[in-house]
Amino acid sequence: MTLEQLRVLVKVVEAGSLTRAAGVLGVERSNISRMLAQLEAELGVTLLERTTRRQSVTEVGRTVYERAVGVLTATEDIVQVTQRMKGQPQGHLRVTCGVEFGMGAVAGWIEAYLARFPEVTAEAEFATRDVDLVHEGFDLAVCAGPLPESRLSSRQLGQFEHGLFASPTYVQRHGLPESPAELATHQWVEFRGDGLHRGLVLQHPVLGRSVSEVGALRLVVNAGAAVCSAVLAGLGIGRLPVMLASDHVAQGRLLRVLAPWHPPAVTVHAVFPSNRYLAPKVRAFVDLALEQFPQGSGG
Repeated sequence: MTLEQLRVLVKVVEAGSLTRAAGVLGVERSNISRMLAQLEAELGVTLLERTTRRQSVTEVGRTVYERAVGVLTATEDIVQVTQRMKGQPQGHLRVTCGVEFGMGAVAGWIEAYLARFPEVTAEAEFATRDVDLVHEGFDLAVCAGPLPESRLSSRQLGQFEHGLFASPTYVQRHGLPESPAELATHQWVEFRGDGLHRGLVLQHPVLGRSVSEVGALRLVVNAGAAVCSAVLAGLGIGRLPVMLASDHVAQGRLLRVLAPWHPPAVTVHAVFPSNRYLAPKVRAFVDLALEQFPQGSGG
C-alpha cells in the first residue's frame, strides 16, 4: 500500500467518479482504475462498487477512506512543518480567481511571486464557474466582492478603489459634470451587472453618500477591458478600477470625473480550505498579495 494509492482513493470518493478524480489529479482515468484495483487486491476487499452509470462506496471502503484521510493529513502536516522550519516556499501552488480580476491583477501577482520564489511552480485557473477548492485541489482562491456563506477560511487582502473616467475627446464634446446630479445628462459605458441605470452609488470623504441617476447607456459590455476601451474611444463615462485607469490618466488618455466622488471600493479576499495549515507557499502568496494594496486596507 502506498500514499499515492490512498490519495487516489480519497480523491475518487470526494470527486464522486473516477473520471472527475482523474481530472483533479491530472492523470489518465485508466491509471486511477489500475491503482484502485491494486489497492483492493492488496487489502483483499472491495472499496468501491462501480457500474457504467454510478459509483458507490462500500462500508469497508468508507472506513478505509476515513483512515486514509487521516494518514494523508498527518503526512501533509509533516511536510508543512519541515517547510516552515526551512522557511522557504516550495512546491506547486494552485490558484483560482474570476476571469476579470484574474487577468487584471492576479496574473501579475503570480508573475511577481514566481520571480521572488524560484523553487515554486504555479498553476492558475481564471474561471467563470464556481470552483470547489477542496475537491479540485486548489490551494487558494482570490475573490473580489462579497463572499458567499462558506466553511472555508478567508483573509481580507484589501480594497480596490474605483472611479469615474472619461476621455479628453468625450469631455471636449460633452463637458465635465460638476455634481452627481449632472451625471444624468451624460452618456455611459456600463459593465453588465453594474446596474448603473438603476442608480449610481457614489461616496464623498466629506459629503457622504449619494445615489445619482445616469444618462443614456451608450454601450453595455460584459468585460472590464471592453469598458476601458470604450471609454478611451470617447463613447461615454465609465466606472473603472483606479489601478486600471491610472496609467491612462498619467499619459493624458483619460480624465478623472467628479473626484473625490467615487463608487464604493471592492473588497478582495484570499480564501483557502479551513482544514489545512497555511503552507509556506500559500502564506508567501498571501503576503505578496497584501503588498499590492495601500497600507491599512487589508483586514
